[in-house]
Amino acid sequence: MRVLFHVQHLLGIGHDRRAALITRGLAEAGVAVTVLRGGHPVPGIDYGPAADIVQLPPARAADGSFKTLLDEHDRPIDDAWRARRRATVLEVQERVRPDALLVESFPFGRRAFRFELLPLLEAAKAAGAVTACSVRDILVTKAKPERLEETVSTVERLFDHVLVHGDPDLIPFAATFPAAARIAERIRYTGYVAAPQGGEGKGADGTGEVIVSVGGGAVGLPLLRAALAVRASTPAGLDAPWRLLAGPDVPEADVRALAAAAPPGTIVERARPDFPALLRRCRLSISQAGYNTVLDVLQAGCRAVVVPFAAGSETEQATRAHLLEERGRLAVVDEATLTPDTLAAGVAKALALPPPPAIPLRLDGAAATARLLLDAVAYRQGNSR
Repeated sequence: MRVLFHVQHLLGIGHDRRAALITRGLAEAGVAVTVLRGGHPVPGIDYGPAADIVQLPPARAADGSFKTLLDEHDRPIDDAWRARRRATVLEVQERVRPDALLVESFPFGRRAFRFELLPLLEAAKAAGAVTACSVRDILVTKAKPERLEETVSTVERLFDHVLVHGDPDLIPFAATFPAAARIAERIRYTGYVAAPQGGEGKGADGTGEVIVSVGGGAVGLPLLRAALAVRASTPAGLDAPWRLLAGPDVPEADVRALAAAAPPGTIVERARPDFPALLRRCRLSISQAGYNTVLDVLQAGCRAVVVPFAAGSETEQATRAHLLEERGRLAVVDEATLTPDTLAAGVAKALALPPPPAIPLRLDGAAATARLLLDAVAYRQGNSR
């Protein structure tokens, strides 16, 4: 079986990380996967040796508003760039002739790429491929009702399945997509796409520490600076080392400035592949509230403070964070009110909470995605004989 997987991350690295886990799950199930990768390559994210990666001319968001998209030369994308991307995407579709096309986020997000995604989906359907959307559990709230109608219409016309990488027992898709009932027959929950936790890593790093992380770090510098400012004034700062992890998108000059300002007992370094092991040993995690980081925190079972990214119209991280706060699982500091004082209060609150309760979740989303696509293709091919 052949799967073509279109992936486009724009700012953080969460979309790319989740897509890599899904790709590896497909490969482990014996599927030949070709990935159309539309973002800039991210250090440390591995799609696996079996995947055929087609790097498209990359695009990224200029800032957290997502209003301006920049090309590989940091210029605003234009019609010529769009035509080049569209041609490449359709050439790969024709070469691979996939049994299934998997599209990350669209049409629930990534509307700016419909210039290539609509022709790709139409070509795949015309060739008889199963078409599916790969989408996380929580969507960004849309203010315009016409966008909701457009999304439903696109799903009904071009998608066989909507694979929701979540668990309805924690949050149903309808909680952030009000028209979910209209496409209910296409929705399949895969469970969460969680990274394997692996071993304990090297040494005892993380033991009893406060771990401050910002994912890729594209919008995480204010949190790192606030953590550094508050480090010596919180209960945790009295007897615990602090370790600040700067993701690959934090500029090197800013990492050096953080390290130069760090007081004794504070480590500033780049993000590490053994992050899950650090969390399992830590006293407290301080982070944003992205999909992947929150899953790492929940699996580690550690106390946590989260500062959900909320620039522009972003609501996804805040929704996830407040849902888990209501369940007594973590403390939330809103990004709009982030200061050393509010972060210190969040740390004190998290440390005063009872031991974090376990939240049973399905965490085999990558394998489940592979099973669902295999079943869908087998059903399609069986009915076409």
